[in-house]
Amino acid sequence: MRKVLLIILDGWGHSDFKESPTPGNAIEFASVPHFRELYDHCPRTRLACSGVDVGLPADQMGNSEVGHLNLGGGRIVPQNLARIDQAIADGVLADHLGLEILIAGLRQSGGVLHIAGLLSDGGVHSHLRHFIAVLNLLPSDIPVRLHCFMDGRDASPKAGTDYVKEIVELCTKGTDWAVASVIGRYWAMDRDKRWDRTRRAYELIVNGQAENWTDSPDFLEESYALDVTDEFIEPTGVRGVGEAGISEVDALLLMNFRADRMRQLTSVMTLKDFDAFERDGAIPGRVVTMAEYDPALPVSVAFPLERLEACLSEVISRDGRRQLKTAETEKYAHVTYFFNGGEETPFDGEDRVLVPSPKVATYNLKPEMSARPVANAVTGAIRDGRHDFILVNFANPDMVGHTGSIRAAIEAVEVVDSCLGELIRSVEDHPDWVALVTADHGNAEKMLNDDGDVHTAHTVEPVDFIVFDPRDPAHELEVSGRLADVAPTVLNYMGISFPEQMTGKNLIASVRHNDPGTGA
Repeated sequence: MRKVLLIILDGWGHSDFKESPTPGNAIEFASVPHFRELYDHCPRTRLACSGVDVGLPADQMGNSEVGHLNLGGGRIVPQNLARIDQAIADGVLADHLGLEILIAGLRQSGGVLHIAGLLSDGGVHSHLRHFIAVLNLLPSDIPVRLHCFMDGRDASPKAGTDYVKEIVELCTKGTDWAVASVIGRYWAMDRDKRWDRTRRAYELIVNGQAENWTDSPDFLEESYALDVTDEFIEPTGVRGVGEAGISEVDALLLMNFRADRMRQLTSVMTLKDFDAFERDGAIPGRVVTMAEYDPALPVSVAFPLERLEACLSEVISRDGRRQLKTAETEKYAHVTYFFNGGEETPFDGEDRVLVPSPKVATYNLKPEMSARPVANAVTGAIRDGRHDFILVNFANPDMVGHTGSIRAAIEAVEVVDSCLGELIRSVEDHPDWVALVTADHGNAEKMLNDDGDVHTAHTVEPVDFIVFDPRDPAHELEVSGRLADVAPTVLNYMGISFPEQMTGKNLIASVRHNDPGTGA
């Protein structure tokens, strides 16, 4: 029976470490002696972290939410992207959205249907095909206003112009359909309580107030010429339609199916007792969200969260063990809410340490982020000896990778490698521990496309899974696996039986599934 440290190197995809680094691969260009020592001398395998292996459509890149759900769930977890796609294919999307009631209410009130969300085919927070499907379901005489959040992180930095053109073309189907506003996700989708950003999105969408106005929503090329790409598009209203904002007789449909980056904006638009900043706009009469952003929000949810029974954290808690989750703000929800299968409240015996992320405009300005305080929290906990399982996430490779700055990403990777070395030394000093090193998805290993353009999105590359065991350095691992296999492997080391809900396999090749052994 062992104690387990699970280290998530967020956005650290598999790299082959060839003699000549691959162009755009920040991991191969970085100096990572601690990771290379583990990679070269410890048992390792690769884990699939995208597509059907994590509950997504085939060839769809993974992301942090999906990754942590699968890591903590110990099973392939069907994701909202696939659930919505299936509802469209089955012809039941309107039922999920409650469109019949929503449209009847608008006819009675004379209100407008506002549709807002990330206009992207990245599939991480939303998908363009879902916008198209919804618009194709609407009667042409219902007034519709679209509020388009531009991506530039999970899609090409300048892909937004094509997405907007497609939506503008679809708007010709309605008698009074129009794009009312365009805004970068930098403003609309903050998750780190930078309320100044959220306020600007709120003022644009709800109050129809902005510093920037345009006669046509197809203005993005002008922004690109000023080197302002999709993610950072200034809040911009479209003259003639954007000034009206949202009234209490209107309805609002929020298209994002991932929770973490919609909680802030949705709270300011829907909560009567919101107090992060003063507001004077109306609360729409009916709000529908694609997914559950927060159970406290007064909204209708099209695809309610299916909470996971017997996830890793719950099983550890039931066995009377203590556990610790730690990360900086940007990934805190992932090591808690998502890793715990959609459960917000800590399980018995679960402690949490949140380290604030640095307050900078973009993380290429501070590639080290808060990695060192996060590492310090872990080494302190190992010395303290109170916990049996520790989960830690290092956000840097992912968050800095999204900025597109290869130089900053290299620095971010090197900082994380240094922190990794500290954790491994701590495990060496406390041999009752074993360290499992992996990632949730790739990012920093591909920062250039084949044509040389900047690549800011996640990848479909597998991730490494490495075992550092100071007592037994020669484990034989399965040839390959998926993220869902990590939880059963953790339980094997801890000497806890696997629940039947966990369909993942134990990655220790010599131990059969559902036979936890001793982990010795």
